[in-house]
Amino acid sequence: MATQTLVAYFQPQPLADRPPPFNPNAPLYWIGARFFATPGSAILTFLALWLLVLAHPIELVRWLTTTAVFFGDDGVPCRVPGTGACWAFVEKNLPFFTYTFYPQAERWRVDLMLALGGILVVWLLLPRARHKGLAALLFFVIYPVLAFVLVFGLPSIGLIRVPTNLWGGIFVSLMCAAVGIVVSLPAGILLALGRQSAKPLIKALSVTYIEVVRGVPFITVLFMANTMLPLFVPDYLTPDTLARPFIATALFSAAYMAEIVRGGLQAIPKGQYEGAMAMGLSTWQMRRLVILPQALTIVIPGIVNTFIGLFKDTTLIASIGAFDFLKAVETRRIAAEWAGPTISNTGYVFAAAFYFVFCFGMARYSLMMERKLAAGRKR
Repeated sequence: MATQTLVAYFQPQPLADRPPPFNPNAPLYWIGARFFATPGSAILTFLALWLLVLAHPIELVRWLTTTAVFFGDDGVPCRVPGTGACWAFVEKNLPFFTYTFYPQAERWRVDLMLALGGILVVWLLLPRARHKGLAALLFFVIYPVLAFVLVFGLPSIGLIRVPTNLWGGIFVSLMCAAVGIVVSLPAGILLALGRQSAKPLIKALSVTYIEVVRGVPFITVLFMANTMLPLFVPDYLTPDTLARPFIATALFSAAYMAEIVRGGLQAIPKGQYEGAMAMGLSTWQMRRLVILPQALTIVIPGIVNTFIGLFKDTTLIASIGAFDFLKAVETRRIAAEWAGPTISNTGYVFAAAFYFVFCFGMARYSLMMERKLAAGRKR
């Protein structure tokens, strides 16, 4: 009978590290994976490049840069035939675009309000930032009161009052979007939970609110808040002229947010509910600690999409007299010293770039958080 001999081999020195078969971060691999991964993707890529060539991008770049007018006290240099974008219009009117008629001596209050808000937002959004509970308390509870006192004023502490009819520009657009985002998310969560409630009255009220608000255009809600609301409440309870579009924006967005959150709640497997109940958690503990965190994670794209739409919809508040950023651009472009087609186009390009930067930033942050949470679930 033949015997088997076991032979062991060992490497006296470690092998040198070998490069991976491909580098996912290499430029060529990145381009191929995103633009030429499939035949259909390659066709769309070539079609987009062809449309880009038809759009004369070189002429657009020249219009934005080499033939543009960057400085000037009025629009006279921009009316010369052959000139490009009138960036002098933006440079000269940027303070008006930011503050409109807010008193110049008090604009530091707006700057401080925006700076504090930016710091708190960064604190909340940085994934590795510490003490986020404190940041949330400051942003959602203390900061709104402090921001209102700073912008509106409080004579007892030396801040003169600035009526809301002098507010306008970029800071009003940012305030309207911030109010809508901060209010719509918790309100939407409550409406979604109310729609799934076992109590008939709560469920009926939630369903009625959601369906009625979602069934009318946003511009209708704004007109109702601005013209009809004062007819139904006493004068001393009527909100301020500028507060009305803020409230309308928040309440309108809450209805859409409720449906997005409801979709996340329905996507949670039944076993999650059963496991939470088996652990002895109450209904509110189960929803707060187990169900809602998973549901909100699932619907992050929908939530951010609603926030982006809300930020762009703030331009509609100008239709009821609010002086937002786009209204400020409109006001200056029709002034006699700045009249001209090139000047108007430059103003709209600047406004488009402003909204694109904020919306693109929100979209990229959402994508980063999706990847981070997806990686955490795979571990």
